[in-house]
Amino acid sequence: MARRGLVFLALFTIFLGLLVPRASADAPVTRYEGDLEGARYLVLVPENWNGALVLWSHGMYSLAYPEPERIALTSQPTTETFLLEQGYALAASQYRAVRGWSVEEALTDQVRLHDWFSRTVGPPRRTIAAGESVGAITATLLAERNPRRFAGLMTFCGNLAGGAAHWNSGLDLGYTLNTLLDARLELVRITDPAANAAKFAGVVQASTANPQGRARLALANALAEIPGWLNPTRPRPPDVAEQVFWQGAWDRYYRVGAFGVDRVALERRAGGNPSWNAGIDYRRILAKAGERTLVERAYAEAGLDLDADLDKLAKAPRVTPDPAAAGYLARYGLPLGRTPVPVLTMHTVADGIAPAAHERAYADRVTLAGDRENLRRLFVNRAGHCVFTASEEIIALRTLERRLDHGQWPSSAPDTLNAEAGKLAPEHQTIFDAVGEARVTTTPAFARHTPPPYPRVLPF
Repeated sequence: MARRGLVFLALFTIFLGLLVPRASADAPVTRYEGDLEGARYLVLVPENWNGALVLWSHGMYSLAYPEPERIALTSQPTTETFLLEQGYALAASQYRAVRGWSVEEALTDQVRLHDWFSRTVGPPRRTIAAGESVGAITATLLAERNPRRFAGLMTFCGNLAGGAAHWNSGLDLGYTLNTLLDARLELVRITDPAANAAKFAGVVQASTANPQGRARLALANALAEIPGWLNPTRPRPPDVAEQVFWQGAWDRYYRVGAFGVDRVALERRAGGNPSWNAGIDYRRILAKAGERTLVERAYAEAGLDLDADLDKLAKAPRVTPDPAAAGYLARYGLPLGRTPVPVLTMHTVADGIAPAAHERAYADRVTLAGDRENLRRLFVNRAGHCVFTASEEIIALRTLERRLDHGQWPSSAPDTLNAEAGKLAPEHQTIFDAVGEARVTTTPAFARHTPPPYPRVLPF
């Protein structure tokens, strides 16, 4: 893949949701936009409004890039048009803090917008909280903490194991590179984020050039559950070197924020370091990792002793958190699995930002809370973060709506869902291929999938 394509890939994911079309439906659409106590908002209401409102929570925008101008209302461009034509109203706040880990502001600003909608447009018959990536955390917390406001919850590619789990995985990645490749990265309390991020990218790139580096990079990524597959238009490659290359691409263009300005901003917001690896058994994590086989193959090809490297990880100095900062990330980043409303989640099987293992961690919490019947999980056999067709997103919403209408979940067999999604118009059957820098036509790819355990989650 060309370097230019990788750069564009990074930009595409960070601004995922910006490619929202102008409202276009057969029926007229009323557009509301303005500012609520410092948070910009956008609301679209079709003339044939069916009484349902989708309140959208956007993902995390990196501080390494300019603030987006467009307010996202859905993930895929054609999903917005379809929903408006079907009579759905769409609303989203851009939050007072647009970029970074802005869950705290989002929880307040989305409630304010929901109140504004009820006063100005009218009380919705049904409100569905929806969001992607970190926005899935926001939507889930909104539903958990405001159960009377929402009838249902729908999340795409969500970091639902929680904020601590997500940021700890970045710490594990860097800790392994420091211990086994002498990367000399600052993992917490970073003093020069630009230099640290550049060093991280350089170490990753250099590691892909030889078998020994690839083996240790594969181990570092396996501990963070980062897959060896990124191209959404091709199957997972069988070759070890190519799989580790794609892990490195996830690192350099997606995970780099954990070593740069986004990490610094998080600690400033939280009042200290919220991450830790004290007491963590990396041997145990690897034993359960979805990428364990790739690690074993890479170590065999390199002629390295995996047990010896795991011993080094066990003996190296560990990182402890600032308790108040860890508490902040728990308040503004930890879905508890208490689902007073039906919840539908959707995930690609190979996601290096929010691995599908997040779904397993969330489902375990839902089970502990006794609400498993309220949860339905869908998986799409594709690589990428939030790389769905509009048809897949539309069928996910239909599945949730049928649960809300009839009190029980309809069939979610992959063949059934794919057949239904395949009946939608051709414009709903595309994805953006950031590797090839083009929007391409594909087919619905719902599949059965059992994700591995999330590497590290809180014990509840």
